[in-house]
Amino acid sequence: MSRIAKYPVELPKGIEATVTDSQIVVKGPQGSLTQPLTGQVTITEADGKLTFAAANDSREAKAMSGTVRALVANMVTGVSKGFERKLTLVGVGYRATAQGDSVKLQLGFSHDIVHQMPAGVTVATPTQTEVVLKGADKQRVGQVAAEIRAYREPEPYKGKGVRYAGEKVIIKETKKK
Repeated sequence: MSRIAKYPVELPKGIEATVTDSQIVVKGPQGSLTQPLTGQVTITEADGKLTFAAANDSREAKAMSGTVRALVANMVTGVSKGFERKLTLVGVGYRATAQGDSVKLQLGFSHDIVHQMPAGVTVATPTQTEVVLKGADKQRVGQVAAEIRAYREPEPYKGKGVRYAGEKVIIKETKKK
């Protein structure tokens, strides 16, 4: 059995989980998240804790028990606190503006880029060079952040581009004659 699956997931106050054969639904103040399940993992709820076990002794079932436990733990965190991802824009004239459910990016191209946010992800721009993405689904917030970063990844000579907050870009030395 996976070692991570041995630890139960505690459900804080105000969070409720509904387990069926095909899916698990976690509801909380930040929203509701659903995860489809395979028959390889059995989930039991007792005393406000969810416990996970492999349904059989196969290698895949043991691996999936830890994977499902990690996914459900992220769902519980997401519907209770939510997830946040910050991006910084580095470069002369690089700026971002939040417009409702989209963000307008000026990244040195001849045109502006308007990135539409999916359902469940909100965007804010505290300053012109910062983008803050928030949502309950960790995977969706991270995917949107990766899509925005892909428009202009940090380049290695000057470091210009869209970075994750706290990301270190190693600057290369220029060619010498």
